[in-house]
Amino acid sequence: MRTGLSVEMVRGAERELMARLGDGVLMQRAAAGLAAACADVLGRVYGTRIVLLVGSGDNGGDALYAGARLARRGAGVTAVLVDARGRAHEGGLAALRGAGGSVVPGPHRPHEVHEEGAGAAGSAAYTALARASLVLDGITGIGGRGGLREEAVPLVRAAERSGAVLVAVDLPSGVDADSGRVDGECVHADVTVTFGAYKPGLLIDPARECAGALRYVDIGLETAGVPAAVEALQHADVARLLPEPAAESDKYRRGVVGVVAGSARYPGAAVLAVAGALRGGAGAVRYVGQGADAVLARFPETLVGRGTPGEAGRVQAWVIGPGLDDGTEGALEEVLASDVPVLVDADGLRGLDPEAVRGRSAATLLTPHAGEAARLLGVERGVVEERRLDSVRKVAVRFGATVLLKGSTTLIAGPGPGTGAGAGAGLELDGGRPVRVNPTGTGWLATAGSGDVLAGLVGALMAAGLPVFDAASVGAYLHGLAGRGAARGAPVSAGDVAEGIGEAWRSVRGGR
Repeated sequence: MRTGLSVEMVRGAERELMARLGDGVLMQRAAAGLAAACADVLGRVYGTRIVLLVGSGDNGGDALYAGARLARRGAGVTAVLVDARGRAHEGGLAALRGAGGSVVPGPHRPHEVHEEGAGAAGSAAYTALARASLVLDGITGIGGRGGLREEAVPLVRAAERSGAVLVAVDLPSGVDADSGRVDGECVHADVTVTFGAYKPGLLIDPARECAGALRYVDIGLETAGVPAAVEALQHADVARLLPEPAAESDKYRRGVVGVVAGSARYPGAAVLAVAGALRGGAGAVRYVGQGADAVLARFPETLVGRGTPGEAGRVQAWVIGPGLDDGTEGALEEVLASDVPVLVDADGLRGLDPEAVRGRSAATLLTPHAGEAARLLGVERGVVEERRLDSVRKVAVRFGATVLLKGSTTLIAGPGPGTGAGAGAGLELDGGRPVRVNPTGTGWLATAGSGDVLAGLVGALMAAGLPVFDAASVGAYLHGLAGRGAARGAPVSAGDVAEGIGEAWRSVRGGR
């Protein structure tokens, strides 16, 4: 499992290690790993041109020491001092100069900041960037807040246009390490080399999109037992969680999921939700809704109820919401009154009463996209998209439910202590449990009906007995893999994604 630690936790681990190692040792370890990663990216070092964009903090020191190592291997290395006062790590500067590297000031006067090539300082910096094979972003580190400062922006944009490989030191400058927020201009790296621990901002959009490929460097931080802010499952974790029928299993022991979805206007939502449930391993699916004819035509094995959810028969979990019309309030109330886990998606989220969820005796999972989450919180959609980690936690607290926030980064947050399952109004976020970040997926999953398939898939895993938090995490993982496999770089339909779940399941089981 890949975990992301908060800045506070990383700083604490660094202080403990530095107290034992002595001054400068940790920076040298980071620089050695950074230089090795750059050499690997370049393929060869001798004769290449490398530019370091150097800020005044420790990230700039990491870049300078790494640049010195690369210069000793035959690279032509130029450090551009981005800080308006020309400040940089003194030991790093001395090391770079001693290895044959050069140092030039950045363009700090107003006309130089806005006009590339204006003035001697601007000319030297931009000329170096135009010729670079690789650019190291050492402007700000994990303690940075807000976007890039004005003087850094034209240098970064020149680096991005140069065709050089842009490598960020620890995380791209201008992004928030703890939340993944991007408040203003930032670096868009091709590769990010991170030290000691992943940071949440490297795993959560919009910052994740700015990080490029991630390279991890072990610098000896002792993080075992340190509480993570976020975590991301990997194949081995998902394989351990996947349900597998035993020899004595029958369709009822494997889990029966009830699906309330679809309408006369949207019968396809019912078909897709049932498809996700069947492909997700449900022993049986009980369907209730206006899309019965469409469901039976596609999946004759479905058990169709003609009455209300309460009349459908025993289920181990309910899925309600995809494609419902305005006349389903009674069905939602009936499902929420049941004593089994419930997944509420799409149209079921409209006007959802937090108290109806918080007072349940069983677990509840809400699966909104950004627009639906915004309505649940009473904010603008842009707020959710910019602050995804904060938003998923707030929805979980408000409703006392597990929440799967869909989008470019799918996040899963558990309810806080004292919330949900019949508890009172406790408001502590997540109960100390890390938010899970789904690492799979593709932009091609942004297609009509994809969420309906996900709802059915997760509902099947809930019915099979997985805890709701794990069912949501595993479902998102498989759904993402299925989307990747079905797309292979081309558009897909939601039906294609449902068909791909079996192959995704097999790939996880086989460790592929």
